[in-house]
Amino acid sequence: MDFAFDARTEELRARLLAFMDEYVYPAEAVAEEQRAALASPWDTPAVVEELKAEARRQGLWNLFLPDAEYGAGLTNLQYAPLAEITGRSPHLAPTATNCAAPDTGNMEVLAQFGDERQKKQWLEPLLAGEIRSAFAMTEPEVASSDATNITTHIQRDGDEYVITGRKWYISGAMNPDCTIFIVMGKTDPDGADIRRQQSMVLVPRDTPGVTVKRAMQVFGYEDHSHGGHAEVIFDHARVPVTNLIGEEGGGFAIAQARLGPGRIHHCMRLIGMAERAIELMCRRAVSRTAFGKALAQQGVVQNWIADARVTVEQLRLLVLKTAWLMDTVGNKGAHTEIQAIKIATPRAVVGILDRAIQLHGAGGVSQDFPLAELYASARTLMLADGPDEVHQRSLARRELKKYL
Repeated sequence: MDFAFDARTEELRARLLAFMDEYVYPAEAVAEEQRAALASPWDTPAVVEELKAEARRQGLWNLFLPDAEYGAGLTNLQYAPLAEITGRSPHLAPTATNCAAPDTGNMEVLAQFGDERQKKQWLEPLLAGEIRSAFAMTEPEVASSDATNITTHIQRDGDEYVITGRKWYISGAMNPDCTIFIVMGKTDPDGADIRRQQSMVLVPRDTPGVTVKRAMQVFGYEDHSHGGHAEVIFDHARVPVTNLIGEEGGGFAIAQARLGPGRIHHCMRLIGMAERAIELMCRRAVSRTAFGKALAQQGVVQNWIADARVTVEQLRLLVLKTAWLMDTVGNKGAHTEIQAIKIATPRAVVGILDRAIQLHGAGGVSQDFPLAELYASARTLMLADGPDEVHQRSLARRELKKYL
């Protein structure tokens, strides 16, 4: 078994690491300063646009998209270590390289299921980084962990669809550059097959009847870096029937196709977050003294750092195996592993970040270090893309089938 990266991956890794050191890490503090001076907290700091221009100039752009016509044409296994690197600065690097959710998933949907008009109107501007997008599925009134529960109604009226419903935690929707929503709702709420009731339609943000009502907080603060998480009301919003993605009743299948790569992308970046946390732990440990000796000499601190390293190495192997399986046998063939990494990675990374915060004391929960923000992101991913318990339930059923 060869664990070495291929030549193209190594070359991109080297370029991306240099880009992070030279441009991204120095821009973190600059972005916060610029954001504080903006008229709206949801506007994009100028340094982010500068990063995007530089990343594009260096060819570090749309690395996530395996379709060579639209993206870098990398396999999941090739992209995995690159996503890990961007995860070290998850609120800047993915956006800088046009590899940020939810745009990545939306671009994948349009590339795979959109028609030529939809690709021209929405995919091309997204690929160019000229606009942002949002994916509207989660609803406050139902357990959206079960997508068959959603109640948003998409009713056909002649040559138009009429969308009525309430969504929340719609990532990126507060960003003024977000111009298009992919909305999942029910076109056939009384259909016999509960997984054929849902459809997806493209709804421009400026459509009459669409209201971005408020920003949703995450652990008590507003996530400016991702363009916010919004509550959005669709009140008899009308769009042409040509805005349907794929076919009526195909929404559930499209969602599953979208979420598979999304889950592995999140896990790749989570490993990068954990690596950033380990680096910060080590720097803190060798620079601080308590009770007469450096923190690095305290046995409990050494245990934390050792356990974190072992955990990250285990997670990385599982994520890389999953990426390899997705490339070789497809997402369905890698279903068990995709669920395994979705369960294991956020949980373990939250633990590493928690220890890193503890090691930094009051600084760990402050804005002076990225740890609190990283912790909030990692903890949220135990809910996003399906809560852990849903994946545990499905994985256990698959295991039990072998013995029935």
